Amino acid sequence: MSHDLSRLGWDETFASAYRRFDRSDASAGRVLRADRGVCTVLDATGVTRASLAGGVLLTAAGDPSRLPCAGDWVVLRHWPDRRVTIEGVLPRRTTLIRRTSDKDSTGQVLAANMDTVAVVEPIHPEPDDARIERLLALAWESGAQPLLLLTKSDTSADPEAVARQLAELAPGVPVLPISVRRHHNIDAVREHARPGRTLALLGRSGAGKSTLVNALAGTPVMPVQQIRDVDGKGRHTTAYRNLVLLPNGGAVLDTPGIRGVGLLDTAEGLDRAFADIADIAARCRFDDCRHDSEPGCAVAVAVAGGSLAPRRLASWRKLRHEIEVESARQTARLAGAAGNRRRRH
Repeated sequence: MSHDLSRLGWDETFASAYRRFDRSDASAGRVLRADRGVCTVLDATGVTRASLAGGVLLTAAGDPSRLPCAGDWVVLRHWPDRRVTIEGVLPRRTTLIRRTSDKDSTGQVLAANMDTVAVVEPIHPEPDDARIERLLALAWESGAQPLLLLTKSDTSADPEAVARQLAELAPGVPVLPISVRRHHNIDAVREHARPGRTLALLGRSGAGKSTLVNALAGTPVMPVQQIRDVDGKGRHTTAYRNLVLLPNGGAVLDTPGIRGVGLLDTAEGLDRAFADIADIAARCRFDDCRHDSEPGCAVAVAVAGGSLAPRRLASWRKLRHEIEVESARQTARLAGAAGNRRRRH
């Protein structure tokens, strides 16, 4: 069976990057799922399992974020003994990356080459403002277009009012209340995964990501666990990142439920997620104003006047501090690695 890769987002940019690898025993494919050392990949001839070649492993030894992940376009080599290996990862157009739980400030790639990153947050029992802000900063930093999806809208008496309220946390981001049960706004979500486009879903366990994927696919393709009605929580249903092909030709990237997301180097994403504060800060007297106690601080005036919520400023300060700390750790890690290389030589 032949597959038209252009319906999955293959275009001239990726084709140009692939040309130097093109040979009779090679093909280009997209990673559907990445396990330890083995990836499930779709190329023009179908789905295959491919192991990582030495060159890919060597590159990833210095930077684990270079390992293939769901959504990547890769170079496959087909061997006479029917083995298939991944010889390279083509340059990513967008990358959703979070800080790992260790202390050396490395990053974990959650998904690649998506056009839209949807932050998925349930209306029931209550949306978490701080989590939405954190995930939107991550989404903006990816380079893709963010989207805020409010699931389980059928549990709210006025979901549109909730959407309008949360839109204040998401400047420049479309906010859609959706209900799989009532098929409310599902077609609007499907527009973000039309042929040639990829939608990535980002949110906590129990937010309704897998249920949404099944609705978009028109058939159960992801396991769904029953969620406790009291607090809206449940067991993790997706333990891996998975690229799901939709019947219309688009794709959805489902990511594991995330309890907490560490930000790495997302200063630009933070500015986009808090564009309201950035706009106000442009009127501060000093360019390096930290909005604490400096004279002529427009942000402090906005808080005092009630046009900027103190909670919103506190959230921005917390995330900014986190990014500064991680940036310093990353700088120290890179400096240490460079020093070790000099000593070895």
